[in-house]
Amino acid sequence: MLEKPAVTQPPIAELIARRWSPRAIDPDRPVSREHLLALLEAARWAPSCFGDQPWRYLVWDRFRDPAGWRQAFECLAEGNQIWVRNAPILLLSIAAPNFGHNDQPNRWAQYDTGAASENLCLQAAALGLAAHQMGGFDPDQAKARFSIPADHACMAMIAVGHPGSVDALPEALRDKERAPRERKPLDRFVFEGGWGQDLQRS
Repeated sequence: MLEKPAVTQPPIAELIARRWSPRAIDPDRPVSREHLLALLEAARWAPSCFGDQPWRYLVWDRFRDPAGWRQAFECLAEGNQIWVRNAPILLLSIAAPNFGHNDQPNRWAQYDTGAASENLCLQAAALGLAAHQMGGFDPDQAKARFSIPADHACMAMIAVGHPGSVDALPEALRDKERAPRERKPLDRFVFEGGWGQDLQRS
């Protein structure tokens, strides 16, 4: 895998710094069931309000169920299909709208589902797998094709596989793949004591 560790100050946990979202995936290597279950187990242990675990995941394995995988693939935006065609695993993260213990609306469901998916992606990085989350898909089409309850929120498609050759990507994507990683500085999104007030660094 192309390594693109985050350049941070101060240092952060190596696994977090190492995690990124590759597009270059080996089309010929399946993801073992052991590794897939490890990803889902990592999601299972994410924090959630009341321990409700509002996340749901649909899984498609191109090597086990090519027809089902193709149905999921066709829900993706064209720009994602260009590279996702190589991914052996597609997942869809879904947020259930109500708490399990009282059936009341859970306004944290989508937040918690995002936390579970980040756990999944960190576990993928720990296993040397590529995992890439995508908002570019048609949730209504996914709901219709896979009988997802109408009140559930389709959050992200996630492509998972073994790292592949960057040179196999189209030129525009090769440039993106090799481009340096960038993030906003802390002072753009962290305030201390009140909105717009600078974070004190010492």
